[in-house]
Amino acid sequence: MLTPTSTALPPDFDSRHFRHALSQFATGITVITTRLNEQKFLGLTASSFNSVSLDPPLVIWSLGDRAQSMPIFTQNTHYVINVLAADQRHLAEQFASRIEDRFAGVEYSLSRTGLPILKGASAWFECFNRSRYPEGDHVIFVGEVEQCAFKNQAPLVYHHGQFLTSKAL
Repeated sequence: MLTPTSTALPPDFDSRHFRHALSQFATGITVITTRLNEQKFLGLTASSFNSVSLDPPLVIWSLGDRAQSMPIFTQNTHYVINVLAADQRHLAEQFASRIEDRFAGVEYSLSRTGLPILKGASAWFECFNRSRYPEGDHVIFVGEVEQCAFKNQAPLVYHHGQFLTSKAL
């Protein structure tokens, strides 16, 4: 029998094993958007998104602490979390790529704070950048939702290293 400790025990697995175990959990795919400067937007693909609270309405997502976009997301007051629909795999791949203009050819409208809401998204959440918490090799962002909308359509899902529609699960 293991005696409880006041700190975590060291893991009995390597990072590859951990990654494979995590891939068993199906996640939705989002594109987080914000403003880079007056003329340009910034967007990135993220699967680390979840709800936290209904009152107040809070959501979380995380970003690797070495991401080049970290200073922008840390300093900006707002961002939009776009939940991708099943037919938007191309957007997940485009916003995960290293191309310079990830918004090239992307249709969007602007939120009330002037940030991109991707056309055809299954849902979107305009968030005030409420707080950030460094944990491990990521920073957890807590967003206070100021506005949101949704459509009743199948979302894009990532499971076991593959993009799927929710109907394929």
